[in-house]
Amino acid sequence: MSPAFPEPDPYVRVRGAREHNLRGVDVDVPRDALVAFTGVSGSGKSSLAFGTVYAEAQRRYFESVAPYARRLIHQVGAPQVARITGLPPAVSLQQQRSTPTARSSVGTVTTLSNSLRMLFSRAGTYPPGAPRLDSDSFSPNTAAGACPGCHGLGRVHRTTEELMVPDPSLSIREGAIAAWPGAWQGKNLRDVLDALGHDVDRPWRELPPAEREWILFTDEQPVVTVHPVREADRIQRPYQGTYTSARRYVLKTFADSKSPALRARAERFLDSAPCPVCDGRRLRAEALAVRFAGRDVAGLAALPLDALARVLREHRDVSPTARVLVDDLLSRIEPVQELGLGYLSLDRSAPGLSAGELQRLRLATQLRSGLFGVVYVLDEPSAGLHPADVRALLAVLDRLRRAGNSVFVVEHHLDVIRHADWVVEVGPGAGEHGGRVLHSGPVADLAGVPDSATARFLFGQRPAAPPGTGDRPGGADRGRLRIGPVTRHNLRGVSAEVPWGALTAVTGVSGSGKSTFVGAITEELDGVGRLVSVDQRPIGRTPRSNLATYTGLFDAVRKAFAGTDAARERGYGVGRFSFNVAGGRCATCQGEGFVSVELLFLPSTYAPCPECGGARYNAETLRVRYRGRSVAEVLDLTVESAAAFFADVPAAARSLDALLDVGLGYLRLGQPATELSGGEAQRIKLATELQRARRGPAVYVLDEPTTGLHPADVAVLMRQLRKLVGAGHTVVVVEHDMSVVADADWVVDLGPGGGDEGGRVVAAGPPREVARAAGSRTAPYLAREVAGR
Repeated sequence: MSPAFPEPDPYVRVRGAREHNLRGVDVDVPRDALVAFTGVSGSGKSSLAFGTVYAEAQRRYFESVAPYARRLIHQVGAPQVARITGLPPAVSLQQQRSTPTARSSVGTVTTLSNSLRMLFSRAGTYPPGAPRLDSDSFSPNTAAGACPGCHGLGRVHRTTEELMVPDPSLSIREGAIAAWPGAWQGKNLRDVLDALGHDVDRPWRELPPAEREWILFTDEQPVVTVHPVREADRIQRPYQGTYTSARRYVLKTFADSKSPALRARAERFLDSAPCPVCDGRRLRAEALAVRFAGRDVAGLAALPLDALARVLREHRDVSPTARVLVDDLLSRIEPVQELGLGYLSLDRSAPGLSAGELQRLRLATQLRSGLFGVVYVLDEPSAGLHPADVRALLAVLDRLRRAGNSVFVVEHHLDVIRHADWVVEVGPGAGEHGGRVLHSGPVADLAGVPDSATARFLFGQRPAAPPGTGDRPGGADRGRLRIGPVTRHNLRGVSAEVPWGALTAVTGVSGSGKSTFVGAITEELDGVGRLVSVDQRPIGRTPRSNLATYTGLFDAVRKAFAGTDAARERGYGVGRFSFNVAGGRCATCQGEGFVSVELLFLPSTYAPCPECGGARYNAETLRVRYRGRSVAEVLDLTVESAAAFFADVPAAARSLDALLDVGLGYLRLGQPATELSGGEAQRIKLATELQRARRGPAVYVLDEPTTGLHPADVAVLMRQLRKLVGAGHTVVVVEHDMSVVADADWVVDLGPGGGDEGGRVVAAGPPREVARAAGSRTAPYLAREVAGR
């Protein structure tokens, strides 16, 4: 008779979670279920799902790893939680905020490139007598495979006389060679040329062609004694000057300079063109000579995955080896297609992908892994998804759950929350106003939770739309802004018009060309006086960058402290109150506020600086107080508290009011940029623009501004966008949220599909007209939203 074993606890039970703003949270979450963690932005839902549940699962996993191996793996610290029971191993898929390298592609992210290279290595058709190549020879990222002309990048940067000398009527002394540096460096090069015997006062076009060629393109670097022209007030001695051609200077600056401004300036004088050696295909000739299905490896990698799958199926039976390798490739491509990414090609550069596309690609690799009994913790998997693509995502999440896994998603998308088996709402507000669990249970029961911000939207109790939106012919009397024709990626000569002084939403399924289209809005377009692009890139990549420094608010704070009697008595200027400048900052931690503690076999941990206790400043600086608070205490204030503290300081109040207007009152002034989400970073940028003095009408372009926002936060954002329109500005947003699209004045719908099946304007007009457009994949979802108003 077999022994009776007790049934395992079906819940993950969290007790005493205090990560970030969580207030000793106790919550029970079912395993083997699709669980949605929701709440307003900054409420603490990510702190619970990722900072607590996933972090503890990872910590426990590393307990089983050999001590030496632990040192080689990035580890997160132990979460602040009393205990967690019933916790399986966890896999985390978070939104990537970092920027992938130019060599990263869809193929490398999904590892599909490895399988394709193996197919060519083992089953490709080689030229007669050619040796068989290893799979590395088919990779542009290895020395064995990379084209020697472009080092595997596919493009080379070249410059021309026309680019470097835009006005040949000028002489060299008058600045004919625009590509040269300014200030003393440019003068030095002109003096060296003069000393070498070249006429620097003759118009450029009158110089002999051979002389112009040498000045611009020579690789020689002659050294000559320069005798500077004497100035009355300066003694200038002769010196040894080295000549550098304009091309050499531009290429070296573009390749080596750490200054983004210098690199951007150098890029103006460069023309990017396909590599003449490999014709842009990135590989050596030996690899490109190998064929499968009549194409080389670069040709297959350039096909959309949908087309690649068709080609592979047609040629899977050319040999037994090919059959095995093709079947493996198809099994890897299928989950990518299922997630609606079949329009991507393997050679599509990863930096050009959205965070949502990157996360779904990584999710596709997990689908094939066949793991069982794990917790998948996903960060807004619906980010960047058109409503038509959300169904495919839900099918994938269901597959993971049916395979015996638990799926925990941090989500704001109402369709995903409705589909969940269980919902955990954290709130009720953000920051110090949140951090507690309002509800943990079936979705339907959320309707009875009075403090729930989600219930109002989930069960049809959303606030009324702003009056007059959604049907106004916004700005028709002011004419139209013409965009295009745009020919880039999958757009082929696409043009559209949007009304001035109106809110325009650009819609379409993933890959339809929306971001490419709005990227064509530049200050060169007729009528665009000032262009403001607000994206979700981080406001800084180190903890030294924060909300206060980015918005300019910290300048006002430091001036307030420098103006106190105590600061004047000590002779402290504004620099004394910067943690980035020696003198006022703590010398032990260099103004970081923390020090790294190496624990050898355990993850390195960060502890408050033993000298300043995390305050970032030295004791002398902290003795200066403004209205009873030190500068460190002011940086620890939330925006909401700081607004009351600095209410009578106009320079500070202007920044703080703008941050409050975009719903960021819960953030701390000194909160590091590395802790901010993409949505928070975008709203900080918008607030920075809103606080600036108006300089006439501008065009604002926002790429998916509602990503990462709860519906309640979307309403706050819409009020600010409406304020911009009311002030005479033109606002263009790329958007998937149908509530925003329905509230717009004008809609431009691209598609109908993604990739080669998209790239054209399907419909354009007021929301109610686009909602009736035939052939639009957006129309049915927009019609449902419009009908509910």
